[in-house]
Amino acid sequence: MKGNVLIHGATMVLPNETGAGDLRIRDGVIHAIALGGTLEPMDDELLVDGTGLHLMPGMIDPQVHFRDPGQPEKEDLGSGSAAAVSGGITSFLDMPNNKPSITNLKGMESKLKTASEKCVSNYGFFIGATPNNVSDLQEAVGTPEAPIAIPGICGIKIFMGSSTGTLLVNERDALEAIFEGTGGLIAVHAEDEKRMDERVKLIEGRTDMAAHAEWRDDVTALIATQLAVELAQATGHRLHVLHLTSGIEADWLEDITVMPSKATGDGAIITTETLPQHLTFDETDVEERGTRLKMNPPIRYAKDRATLWKQLKAGTIQCIATDHAPHTLEAKAEGFPSAPSGMPGVETSLAVMLTHAKDGTCSIEDVVRWMSSSVADCFNMVGKGRLEEGLDGDVILVDMQNVRAVEDKHTWTRVGWSPFNGKELVGWTQVTIVGGVPVFERNEKTGPKGTILVEPGSVGEALVMTPWR
Repeated sequence: MKGNVLIHGATMVLPNETGAGDLRIRDGVIHAIALGGTLEPMDDELLVDGTGLHLMPGMIDPQVHFRDPGQPEKEDLGSGSAAAVSGGITSFLDMPNNKPSITNLKGMESKLKTASEKCVSNYGFFIGATPNNVSDLQEAVGTPEAPIAIPGICGIKIFMGSSTGTLLVNERDALEAIFEGTGGLIAVHAEDEKRMDERVKLIEGRTDMAAHAEWRDDVTALIATQLAVELAQATGHRLHVLHLTSGIEADWLEDITVMPSKATGDGAIITTETLPQHLTFDETDVEERGTRLKMNPPIRYAKDRATLWKQLKAGTIQCIATDHAPHTLEAKAEGFPSAPSGMPGVETSLAVMLTHAKDGTCSIEDVVRWMSSSVADCFNMVGKGRLEEGLDGDVILVDMQNVRAVEDKHTWTRVGWSPFNGKELVGWTQVTIVGGVPVFERNEKTGPKGTILVEPGSVGEALVMTPWR
């Protein structure tokens, strides 16, 4: 389903400037932008009053775990997509550590079919690497000599360290075979399994959450990140380092990462991301909120948070993801170390970052770049990431004036809670539009949770991403 919409009088965050004006979407594509002016309404289009609101491109979350197939009590593609659009996210990339894990093209095709039936947003998926499935990976992404790009397939996910799920590739020979034998983009969960095995004895018997970051320490992450970069540089392979958490990693990656659109020469293109959680929380929050903040890699220390901000602003870190990975509160209540790692994030990520902008830590334009245009750049997405004529009509209207506290009862995620519960945020999404069709609305009538406006599967499509060399 594609739509015709005219948004009038909003403050538009355009690629090179911000100002009031109108934006028209025809047949799901941005047709006209009038900065400082007005566009006359047409009979066949929906008129949306954007007065007092910021108009932005839809946000793109490049790392979520929507738990489909296999764990519907936590999330599925329908509930995850609904949660995403409630937070202004119009496109997502989902991970393969499902039950069963998605490690071949048949599994990928099944997820794409499920998404087409359940989602109200655009979608893409990673295929999971195992120690011996190079041929399966090649079917999905091609070879270095002949990379392919199937709509909705964004790349390969490698768990270099064990996390939630059964996927693990930690031996150098297996990693080399994947880097040398496949095309496309490789995204890594970078923690060194050997060091984690060695260090687990240091926290035996402990039940305090502080033990988690001591066990999976910053050196554990750095070792794996350095190995992934080494393999990418040796093979010329496109690499994306997921959920950067430590200051030493961020500083080490300085002068190594580069935005793909700005890359020159034949060397490996390497990018990375960080999360709103790691830009907001530190060890004091972990002590206060307990296992709600347990995730892999862990939330670390105030000094790490400061360095992540520094390197995000400097361009060493290219974009922001959420690593939305819900677990039930019953499972989280098991305490450390039994409680699973992971937390919801798609509903609050934009508001968290826009609150940082409101507080002066960054700008609204920074947030739009980190959460939309830079993500599209990192994944070669076609038609996404900017308010620009000819691009897809995925846009959101955001309220930067009214403060509202996060409440578990207002969440869309199936697990029904948020790690930011109780925090006051601005930047709540009021309207989410996908392909010119309004899919979500939040106002006085709907209440703070808002409402989904369309049927599952009626809006959204597989993301198109051009192939990497």
